[in-house]
Amino acid sequence: MSNYVNAKTLKSMLLGGAGVLSEKVKEINDLNVFPVPDGDTGTNMLSTYLGGISKIKNSEFLTVKELFENFSNGALLGARGNSGVILSQFFKGIAKGLPNGEMVTVLEFGNALKSGVEFAYKAVVNPVEGTMLTVFRCATEYACSLITPEQTFVEFTLNRLKMARIALKQTRETLKVLKDAGVVDSGGAGYVYILEGLLSSNGEIALTTLEEQPQQINLDLFTKDSVLKYGYCTEFILRLQSSKVDVSEFDSKIIVDKLNSLGGESIVCAQSGDAVKVHVHTLSPGSVLTAMQSYGEFLTLKIENMELQNAEKQSRKPKKKVAIVTVANGNGVKELFLSLGADFVIEGGQTANPSTSDFIDAFDNVNAENIIVMPNNSNVILSANQASKMYQNSSVFVLETKDIQQGYVALSLFNSECEDLSAHLEEISETIMDVTCIDVTYAVRDANVSSVDVKKGDYMAISHKELLSTCSNKVDCAINAIKQVKGLKHKEILTVFYGEDLTESEIQNFESLVEENFDHLELCLYNGGQAVYSFLIAIE
Repeated sequence: MSNYVNAKTLKSMLLGGAGVLSEKVKEINDLNVFPVPDGDTGTNMLSTYLGGISKIKNSEFLTVKELFENFSNGALLGARGNSGVILSQFFKGIAKGLPNGEMVTVLEFGNALKSGVEFAYKAVVNPVEGTMLTVFRCATEYACSLITPEQTFVEFTLNRLKMARIALKQTRETLKVLKDAGVVDSGGAGYVYILEGLLSSNGEIALTTLEEQPQQINLDLFTKDSVLKYGYCTEFILRLQSSKVDVSEFDSKIIVDKLNSLGGESIVCAQSGDAVKVHVHTLSPGSVLTAMQSYGEFLTLKIENMELQNAEKQSRKPKKKVAIVTVANGNGVKELFLSLGADFVIEGGQTANPSTSDFIDAFDNVNAENIIVMPNNSNVILSANQASKMYQNSSVFVLETKDIQQGYVALSLFNSECEDLSAHLEEISETIMDVTCIDVTYAVRDANVSSVDVKKGDYMAISHKELLSTCSNKVDCAINAIKQVKGLKHKEILTVFYGEDLTESEIQNFESLVEENFDHLELCLYNGGQAVYSFLIAIE
């Protein structure tokens, strides 16, 4: 047993973390405070974690820091939902805190974990104890307090797991909402399973869970008449061979000088023992590879045509002044949002939170100087914010719409000709805060919510995390909830998106009851086609 960890061992452990996490996704998803069918914490954490795995599974790394930086970058791009973003920031902090070197001691890794905890807490505007943040912190503090010079990395990880399990149980006592629902924090549970996976080091499930995403290449950008000007980006790790060089005395400057003599540009060369990692731009990768084989053999190799990359940039349309990226599910909702001025609608929302990478791809797609983002889900806001900070090609403004209804109102109010974009968005933000939003869905289990007994299969109307009504009929549930809205007599507009589960007779019944009970409200009824939620209601 060793009191340090190297890149190879840590990679195996990270694969094991993905394996156990993937097995426990449903169990984590079911740890939902409201007994509604939209639990997605496990799905989001796995997507985030697999984003990291995708960047390391087919590569070898010289140092632990290099491995974890790649893993962290993948997790940042793959982050979905609040739990995913927090987890990705935890990994980012660890990567920042790791020292360079082929091996990292237990103490050094412990300090990196402290950095991870700090980053995770900073990812949340108002950190709440009794959540996954607490589990991160308690596990790290406990394990670090027990470090000795002789302690192995496995023993250190076991101590993290021991305290993580204890802290997870305590989340139920820390947060009343968890105690009332009879569950522990779902994000904290996900972290416990990751730690269990680190110790199992079984990455088979992770590798089979990952789907290969082939690189999309536009072959029309480099034709038979094209001229290669920019060359090839060539990267490789070379294992020095004793039969070819004196490995113990070899200086990587020999490789740098050789690449320069071959006309190489943007040369980066890093040596660690008998392995050398090289990055070079060259018009003749074949000559480079032949020359390198006089020193050793290749462990990894990647060559990309930079002419394609440059042609793709040149082929893009001129940038728009302002574009809107929004999130929605349901064909009716998406079509309405596009008709109201959205330039790109990301498929997602409840149960299918888009990743940071999804937002960045959408930003590239709209190609605008200024991009307005409407996440339309409280569990998507952190991913949108993370993407906005990572994106460098445009000014990105996140209007923190918390649901489809707020997104609809925001789109209706947006004026693309406004002179002061920031001030205009601030006005919209203040306006949508006054919109009463109600979601009607069904219970997936028996539960007690806000001292109200809810039976599996009953419909629930929820407004801003408050249960307004519950009954066995979805239409009655919606009507009863509207009656509970404070200051209803001063409201004027009732906007309703009905879901894919509504029948024609139910729609007609709902319209009749609205006319009968709320004749002062102007009804705007849309076929949203959304899943999970029978009604999405906005009252202005």
